Amino acid sequence: MDYEPYPSVVPSPGFRASEDAEVLRGAMRGLGTDEETIIALLTSRSNSQRQAIKESYEQQYERDLIEDLKGELGGNFEEVIVALMSPPEEYLCKQLHKAMEGMGTEESTLIEILCTRSNEDVQKLVSCYESMYDRPLAEHLCSETSGHFRRLLTLIITGVRDPAGSVDPEQAREDAAALYSAGEAKLGTDEEVFNRIFAHSSFAQLRLVFEEYKELTGMTLEQAIKHEMDDSLHDAMIAIVECVQSPAAFFAKELNKAMDGAGTDDAALIRIIVSRSEIDLATIKAEYERIYDKTLFSAISGETSGDYKRALCALIGGA
Repeated sequence: MDYEPYPSVVPSPGFRASEDAEVLRGAMRGLGTDEETIIALLTSRSNSQRQAIKESYEQQYERDLIEDLKGELGGNFEEVIVALMSPPEEYLCKQLHKAMEGMGTEESTLIEILCTRSNEDVQKLVSCYESMYDRPLAEHLCSETSGHFRRLLTLIITGVRDPAGSVDPEQAREDAAALYSAGEAKLGTDEEVFNRIFAHSSFAQLRLVFEEYKELTGMTLEQAIKHEMDDSLHDAMIAIVECVQSPAAFFAKELNKAMDGAGTDDAALIRIIVSRSEIDLATIKAEYERIYDKTLFSAISGETSGDYKRALCALIGGA
C-alpha cells in the first residue's frame, strides 16, 4: 500500500515575517490579549516561517517572542503555542527529555517518537539532543530503560536501519522464517532476532517481511508479537508494525488513546497534532474518521475547550 502523507499546515503564500511580528505584538499589547489573532496567525504558518517571525520580532522589539507569548497565555493553550514556536527537533528532544526526567519513565512517549521515524529523522534527534542537554541520548535512554526494550531503542538510535528505499525479497523470506523460528516455532522467544530485524530493516523491507511471514505461517506478525511479548517491548514492536503498514492509522489510534476514558492525555494530544501537522496530519484526520466513524474535529471538540480547543482545531483544519 502506497502511503500518501498530506499535511494540514503548509507555508503561507505571500509571507512577510516583519508584518506578522507586528500583528503579534499588537495582539499582546495593552489590556487583554487577542488570542484569536495569535491562533489564526501561528496555526497558518509553517515552522520555518514561525522561526523567521521570531527572529524579526526580536530585531524589531528587542524582545523574545516565546517569552512574551508565555507571559500572556497559560495552561494547555500556552503549551500548544510554545510547541508551535519551537523548531521541530528541539521540541521532540524536549519531549524525550521530559519523558525520562524525574521519577519513572514514560515509555509510551519514547516509543511514539523513536519507533515511528526514519533513520534520518532519528539521527537529527540524536545530534540535537546532545547539543541541547550535553549528554548523549543513548546514555540517557540506557539509564532509564532496561532489557530487550533498551536494546531495541539503542539499536534504533545508533542508526543501523537500512536506507529508506532498499528492499530485498530473498532477504525478506529469510527474515520471515527467522522470526517464525525465534517466536511461534519454539518455546519461549528469542527477542534478539526480533530486535535485529525490526531495527535494521528499512520500513519498505519490513513490509515485505510481514507479507512473507503471513504467507509462511498463515498469521500476521502482530498476532505473533501479541503471543510472544509483553510490556514496553510488545508496545514498541506493535508501533513499528503499525507504522510500517500505515503511519496515519498508528497516529489516529494514539490520538484516540489520548482522548479515551476518563481524563485526556493533553501532552500526547498536543505532541502528535503539532509534530505531525506539517507531515501527515490531514491523512491522520481522514484515517481517524475511517477507523472511529467520527471526525477528529468532533473528538477534540468534546475533550478540550476554549483557546486550547480552538488552537488544536485550527491545526487539524476544518471540521
